[in-house]
Amino acid sequence: MLDVEDWAEIRRLHRAENMGVKAIARRLGVARNTVRSALRSDAPPKYERSPQGSIVDVVEAEIRELLKDTPDMPATVIAERIGWSRGMTVLRDRIGELRPLFLPPDPAQRTWYRPGELAQFDLWQPDVEIPVGFGQARKLWTVVGVSGFSRLIDARMVPSRAGHDVLAGMLHVIEGFGGVPRKAVWDQEGCIGRIRQKKQILTAEFQSFRGVLGMGAVLVGPVDPEAKGLVERANGYLETSFLPGRTFADVDDFNRQLGVWLKRANQRIHGTTKIRPSEAILEDRGAMMGFPPVLPDPSWRFSTRLPRDHYVRVDTNDYSVNPRFVGRRVDVTVSLDQVVVTCETTEVARHKRCLAKHQTLLTPDHARILRQIRSEAAEVAAVEVAVEERDLTVYDQLYEVA
Repeated sequence: MLDVEDWAEIRRLHRAENMGVKAIARRLGVARNTVRSALRSDAPPKYERSPQGSIVDVVEAEIRELLKDTPDMPATVIAERIGWSRGMTVLRDRIGELRPLFLPPDPAQRTWYRPGELAQFDLWQPDVEIPVGFGQARKLWTVVGVSGFSRLIDARMVPSRAGHDVLAGMLHVIEGFGGVPRKAVWDQEGCIGRIRQKKQILTAEFQSFRGVLGMGAVLVGPVDPEAKGLVERANGYLETSFLPGRTFADVDDFNRQLGVWLKRANQRIHGTTKIRPSEAILEDRGAMMGFPPVLPDPSWRFSTRLPRDHYVRVDTNDYSVNPRFVGRRVDVTVSLDQVVVTCETTEVARHKRCLAKHQTLLTPDHARILRQIRSEAAEVAAVEVAVEERDLTVYDQLYEVA
């Protein structure tokens, strides 16, 4: 077989020296047909070993039939179905080659983001117990957002995954961006929306929220993690760079430490864009939409009649209300950090929101008013009421009793 050196020399002699086939054959001592083959070939000669076959060849047809019906069937199950008793490595290799033939293509698209175009959001649960008072501690959720163009990260820990808490955290993140991105990318969170029959169905809360901001929404399918890769990497960054070695006194302390860390993190040079997010956000912000005159208020609101024990229940906790409004209808507004109760236009209670479970919270003012009401009731009960005494002889005369 002609080696690469002779092949290259034949082509040099022919192209550079203008030598003919016979002259080249005499000089190199090769056959003229060998010279002609070298001149016709644009690629160097390469030795290829003839295939030897594999022990899996005899069962390949059976493997194809199984994969045709169930493309994701595990290799161990296939081995059981075909009665395979040889080594599993060679079988797995062949199944790995055949399986893509029966699966729909799933390419990952490389994405570029224009300034102000979109931001990705996600819920991250730090693996740490946050003290919430009354000797209790809980693992809470954090709303994380990343602006697509600048890669600026912002985040806020929230009390729960309920819609009013998540959207309040999302509003905090958007305010951290300094503008409203034109689209928000989310997973299929219960408080955000679902995909049904290839159609996005957003919750009423999220529809109202994004409608006030004028922002679009994109939900990501469960098998498409690349579509939300920016915020997924940000979650990993928080997990490995912010969380280790830290302790937190409460939710406010967590958010305070997180805010300080994010300022430093956003000043680093990003590995992909080679720009500091804190600098790139200026161009990003210039292309974002401005905030509306009135921002959305995602607080949880409900109305109830104040019972005799003058408490309203939020989650599992009871909050005291001015006892003088017992029996009247009151409106309750629950934000990230406060519970406010009003009756018509009068504020009748304001509490710091309690994140512990099954607690009863009574303010000193409400306790004082309750004592005052009881004292007033006792005074009324002590007052003697004059009652007229009827002359009983009147009844005798009425019935002519002698």
